[in-house]
Amino acid sequence: MTHIFLYSLLLILPVSILLVRRMRSGRRLPPGTLGLPIIGQSLQLLRAMRANTAEKWLEERAKKHGPISKLSLFGKPTVFIYGRAANKFVFSSDSNVLTNHQTQSVRRILGDRCLLELCGEDHKRVRDALVSFLKPESLKLYVGKMDEQVNRHLQMHWKDKDMVKVLPLMKTLTFNIICSLLFGLETGARRDQFICHFQQMIAGMWSIPINLPFTRFNGSLKASAKVRKMLKELIQEKRFELEQKGASSHQDLITCLLSVRGEEDNEELISEDEIIHNAMLIMVAGHDTSSVLITFIVRLLANNPSIYEAVLKEQEEVALSMSSEGLLTWEDLSKMKFTWRVAMETMRMFPPIFGGFRQTAKDIEYGGYLIPKGWQIFWVMAKTHMDSSTFQEPEKFDPSRFENQATLPPYCFIPFGGGPRICPGYEFAKIETLVTIHRLVTHFTWKLCCKDDSFSRDPMPAPTQGLPIQLIPKKPL
Repeated sequence: MTHIFLYSLLLILPVSILLVRRMRSGRRLPPGTLGLPIIGQSLQLLRAMRANTAEKWLEERAKKHGPISKLSLFGKPTVFIYGRAANKFVFSSDSNVLTNHQTQSVRRILGDRCLLELCGEDHKRVRDALVSFLKPESLKLYVGKMDEQVNRHLQMHWKDKDMVKVLPLMKTLTFNIICSLLFGLETGARRDQFICHFQQMIAGMWSIPINLPFTRFNGSLKASAKVRKMLKELIQEKRFELEQKGASSHQDLITCLLSVRGEEDNEELISEDEIIHNAMLIMVAGHDTSSVLITFIVRLLANNPSIYEAVLKEQEEVALSMSSEGLLTWEDLSKMKFTWRVAMETMRMFPPIFGGFRQTAKDIEYGGYLIPKGWQIFWVMAKTHMDSSTFQEPEKFDPSRFENQATLPPYCFIPFGGGPRICPGYEFAKIETLVTIHRLVTHFTWKLCCKDDSFSRDPMPAPTQGLPIQLIPKKPL
């Protein structure tokens, strides 16, 4: 316990000195308290997320302190802000004001060379490299391959089943798609080992960063090291295939990143660490966010028969116009407009990402308060997604809200972020979702088996018991 006390003392002393200096200068910090050293309000937030009361916890905080307040999360002094103006501030500020800087737990697990950490020219360089593979012009070539993955998954895990649990199966599906399309890693013992280490790694993403035996954080760090080792070996294999066997530079994401070269010296522009750290980031983003979105669409379709029928009608029309090969194409996806509005409304009500962090690059003034250099900014999606001044009857599931997105105020709907930092995997997630929903609704109807309609966040939302459903097959797979 002595070393924990010393660590706490070392952490709180600089903060205390900074607070005293600010008070003497007359510049006002936001209201609120920082709480206990290291821990702060972290446990309160995590408990509220797991009980699905985090929005209520933040609402009570806002009623007490207003739209701007200070607290301490995951070992750092933090300022909580919300609203459209706050979203615009977070997503449009340049790196001279706010920097990408995640919590210590996320940074140590994913690495400091991923997009969540990079700023300025480094961010642009790595993001441009990722977009070269994830842009629509490139991804349209992979729609059929993704459809094959979904069909194979349904054959293995859904066919002839009376009941399935949706969330764990969707996590299996999305991870398999990532392994195949992004990493070129096919089924087998290696992929099974990969997913085992990966699941251990993500368990401690949002945790108090105290590296002691048997803690979540400790387990995640160990698993992270194993994932990095496996990715390093994979990169070496891809580099050999590219240089010695003439492999296509767009056969998968890793090969694509290895192929990005400088114009003058022809050297690799993306370092090995950057490939590893961003591969880990994409694994987390693509695995969790898409699987959660598809799971909640399944839940909402079960609870809204008229919406299910409308989605089914659209998807049956797509099926009639499909090519003779029987696989979906980019043109087929462009016809799924209503289905994607259903997905957007699902993300509005149940955003897979609860919120995120930035760090101040200098002392800044915001909303009449001082936010000191080096403090975290904590923003939350649900506070704008459920704002009744923007979305009438926000508790009502209504896909028609997105018939004309141009009428929505900027920065009110941010499931994929906004501005120059919008998620580069947006189109990949869209394809993944539309292909999966097409196959599900054209082959099955379903009923919810669990009367408990609640869910928890850890930090992603997860329905009770993984959303068990009773399957009623419609036509053979």
